[in-house]
Amino acid sequence: MTDDELLKLYQARNERAADETYRQFGGYIYTIAFNILGNEQDAEEIVNDTLARLWERIPPAHPENFYAYTAAAARNLARNRYHQNNAQRRGGGETALILDELRDCPASPDTVEREIDRRLLGEAINAFLGTIKPLHRKIFVQRYWYCQPVDAIAADLSVSKSRVTVALMRTRQKLRNYLEKEELL
Repeated sequence: MTDDELLKLYQARNERAADETYRQFGGYIYTIAFNILGNEQDAEEIVNDTLARLWERIPPAHPENFYAYTAAAARNLARNRYHQNNAQRRGGGETALILDELRDCPASPDTVEREIDRRLLGEAINAFLGTIKPLHRKIFVQRYWYCQPVDAIAADLSVSKSRVTVALMRTRQKLRNYLEKEELL
C-alpha cells in the first residue's frame, strides 16, 4: 500500500488505516522505540501510542513523507517516555549517552523564539548533512535520529566500530563549526 493510499484511509477515518500502518511500519516503529528505551514492553506501548497519535493528527495533517512522519511521531513519543521513566535517575542507557554527546546544542525556554530557533537549526543541520560524505551522513542519522548503538551501526554498514566512533566525533566537530559559522551556536 502506498503512502497516498494510507493517507486516504486516515482521511476517510477508516479503521483499516491503523492496521495497515502497523503492518507496514510496526517493526520500524518498534525498533526506533526500543533503541531509545531499551525495554520491550515500553517499545510495544510506543507502537500503539504512535498509531493512536497518527489517528488523532491525520487529518488535519497531510504529511508529504508518511515514513518520516511516522518515525518522528514514534521518536518523540519514545523520547517523552524515556524522560518520564528517567525523571528521578539519569544515566545508564544508550539515549543518555547520545544526549550527552549532543550536550553542546543550545537550549532555551519554551517560547516562539525557541520554535523559530528549532526550525532554523533543523534547516541548518539538513544543509550541513548535504555537505558531508554519504557514509558519514548515514552514520550520523543512524546514531542521532534512530538512536542506534555504535555496534549496530558498524554492523549495518560493514565498517569497524572505531571507524563509526571517529566519524561521529569528526562529524560532531564539523557540525559545531558549521553552526558557529551560521551563527546558530
